[in-house]
Amino acid sequence: PSRANLDKFRTFYMINMESRENMKTYLIDLDGTMYRGSQIIPGAKEFIDALLARKQPFVFLTNNAKRTLAQNVEHMVNMGFTGIEEKHFFTSAMAAARYAAAHYEGNKAYYIGQDGLKEALLNCGFTLCEEQADFVFVGLDVEGTYEKYSKALEHLLHGAQLIGTNNDRLLAKPGGFNVGNGSIVAMFEYAIGKPSPKIGKPYAPILEEALKYFGLKKEDCILLGDNLETDILLGVDNGVESIMVTSGVHSKEDVERLQIYPNRIVEDLRELI
Repeated sequence: PSRANLDKFRTFYMINMESRENMKTYLIDLDGTMYRGSQIIPGAKEFIDALLARKQPFVFLTNNAKRTLAQNVEHMVNMGFTGIEEKHFFTSAMAAARYAAAHYEGNKAYYIGQDGLKEALLNCGFTLCEEQADFVFVGLDVEGTYEKYSKALEHLLHGAQLIGTNNDRLLAKPGGFNVGNGSIVAMFEYAIGKPSPKIGKPYAPILEEALKYFGLKKEDCILLGDNLETDILLGVDNGVESIMVTSGVHSKEDVERLQIYPNRIVEDLRELI
């Protein structure tokens, strides 16, 4: 081959290798990163559109256990996102159900939560029950009542295993925050004097279960989120590249205060396009 053809081949090879290196799978947070409540965060749709256009893989890795896969799609489409499918989601409810099935015996589950947790439990072969439960799963339930909590406590005091989907203290909403599921899980832990296994971000099980589910390796992923104590700490503690966006819970100033250091900080997701 001629020198010119060799140079062309080398150029093509280098561009192709660079492209492959840049095609890591984004593990993207939802609340505070993509939207707040029902409001798209500026730049989020453009970022997702860019990933879809260049066929770069991504997964929405969320601690929010409320919605089913179909409801997650509907929620984002109704806000204006396009190209979103059920295959793009992995929730703390899915992680909790898979983790419990792999690490504990029994399959009778009482749950506090919404449709997303119910779907995850049924998909993992659990039988939902009101009596003699082996597990009490606790996910965010915006209609949680004292009666539900007391029923769950009864199961726990009779030996059921507490499984919290995630430990978020706060949940972002337009103009502020709501009580997060972690605050409810902590109430049960205090009541029974025993901890739940830690599954949702920033703890390793949600990452491990997501990697198994999608057939990924952590070195081929980038964690993207707004919360230093969940999204970014998950990356720091598990050797996964992380990018913080300052659109939600934490700001640049919080990095030094909390001493949790992402690989990169952006103010707008359009900086990543």
